[in-house]
Amino acid sequence: MTKAIRILQAGGPEVMNLVDVEVGEPGPGEARVRHVACGLNYIDVYFRTGLYPQALPAGLGMEASGVVEAVGAGVSHVQVGDRVAYAGRPPGAYAEARVMPAAILVKLPDAIDFDSAAGMMLQGLTVQYLFRRTFPLRGGETILFHAAAGGVGLIACQWARALGVTMIGTVGSDEKGVLAKANGCAHVINYNKQDFVQQVKEITGGKGVPVVYDSIGKDTFTGSLDCLAPLGMMVSYGSASGPVAPFGLNELASRGSLFITRPTLFTYTAKREDLDAMASELFGMVESGRIKIDINQRYALKDAAQAHRDLEARKTSGSTILIP
Repeated sequence: MTKAIRILQAGGPEVMNLVDVEVGEPGPGEARVRHVACGLNYIDVYFRTGLYPQALPAGLGMEASGVVEAVGAGVSHVQVGDRVAYAGRPPGAYAEARVMPAAILVKLPDAIDFDSAAGMMLQGLTVQYLFRRTFPLRGGETILFHAAAGGVGLIACQWARALGVTMIGTVGSDEKGVLAKANGCAHVINYNKQDFVQQVKEITGGKGVPVVYDSIGKDTFTGSLDCLAPLGMMVSYGSASGPVAPFGLNELASRGSLFITRPTLFTYTAKREDLDAMASELFGMVESGRIKIDINQRYALKDAAQAHRDLEARKTSGSTILIP
């Protein structure tokens, strides 16, 4: 038996329970991984609350790092004893060990430790696809990135700096603003004190930005559209404040023939060759020192509910991991 977080119903942090589960042996295409560290991400809240429906009872958690204990038939890209990490479905990473699809596992370079891996896979791969594929940045652009001091945000700050991109970042406190700037964010806007639309217009001389990366959702959506230059791209990749309300397409036309997309990491990593290429670039950025993974919060696995409370209260910054 091993310990894992399970939910029997959707709801608040209190629905999470640490229980004994039988792990078993991996079947064809599967592997059993003994976790060393598990990542915490806002998508876990979406699954817990039912915003992203799933069959219950269910596990939570989309990323972790650890060691392969066993592999099933047909698995050749990882072997017993390999150091691995992953970000992907199905949920269930909040566990001491699990049997899971081997297809989403990638081998860790020796230079990347387990804690960093658990704190970077989902968030780092998200920045990779946002910056390199959804709206490819070539350097010289000025962009708007919401939640610049979060786990995704701090990686984005550093990646933007490495690319020669001027990043305007929104934060919820002056302390988080200092953190974002220290990681490479060129301009910081405290949305609790400043109108971010007005500030973006001032910074860009009234032109707006070619792209907005928005994980906040409902509270920032309309303002984000107002920050875009004509023919700009709205990348809505999260809903931390709630889902975006339905809107008319004329909202895009009236602001200058805007584009909008709602991407997910799991679409971008669905092909093995894409996952390998994305992970390779992310690992290279970390190994070169251009990106440092800030693990600013650590919780025991049994304290996952408190970790969720702190995440939803926006008390966290950088990456957060759970220790089994």
